[in-house]
Amino acid sequence: MREDKLVLGGQEFNSRFILGSGKYNVELIQAAVEQAGAEIITLAVRRANSGGEGNILDYLPEGITLLPNTSGARNAEEAVRIARLSRELGCGDFVKVEVMRDFKYLLPDNQETVKATDLLVKEGFVVLPYMYPDLNTARDLQRAGAAAVMPLAAPIGSNKGLATKEFIQILIDEIDLPIIVDAGIGRPSQACEVMEMGAAAVMANTGIATAGDIPTMASAFCKAIEAGREAYLSGLGRVRRAGGEPSSPLTGFLRDEGEKGCL
Repeated sequence: MREDKLVLGGQEFNSRFILGSGKYNVELIQAAVEQAGAEIITLAVRRANSGGEGNILDYLPEGITLLPNTSGARNAEEAVRIARLSRELGCGDFVKVEVMRDFKYLLPDNQETVKATDLLVKEGFVVLPYMYPDLNTARDLQRAGAAAVMPLAAPIGSNKGLATKEFIQILIDEIDLPIIVDAGIGRPSQACEVMEMGAAAVMANTGIATAGDIPTMASAFCKAIEAGREAYLSGLGRVRRAGGEPSSPLTGFLRDEGEKGCL
């Protein structure tokens, strides 16, 4: 298969699996990263700023690109402040913008997300905004200079899968940016399905962090994402809406040849 890289902010990645770290015991994160084959890891700035024992940065393998998020931000101003702090802490220029005023369903505030994206792009950040899958919002984020858009599949932490599948497909079809499906993906099969749809990458956290065997589940997600991407690139077979179609000809049976028998 031809070389296939995920490109974000001018940086190339071999893996299309972005691993969230929000729910892990820090002592398990290294095993999860290694089994996932992930090259990008999200983290809350407060976990990088904890200092001393429990600082997640001390447990991440070398060569990982950090994707700090603005978790806890209720508006664009707070998101910008958290992003600036992450840069000061040495987490780099990548940032996942999360803006939420709703603390029951944890749905992103799309309007404030667009504002934060616009401000942070102007400050030189590589911005990956987390958003509810809405075409008009995605277009606004693209105009604001987002490096990708990260639509939710289902509410954060729910493991419900592709609740917004049809809307994600619209973004994949219409937006000229990498579509990274985030939140709600609970099973490797769901990750595979979204990659078959044409998504550029999958971000998962809870589906792995709550598994019985975290490293093994991370490996399963990795394989599923790779399989889904390969299937998408190969061109999925057509779907026949009515009736069936034989995989072998229905003519040329022995009786049609005068029952000659086997030679």
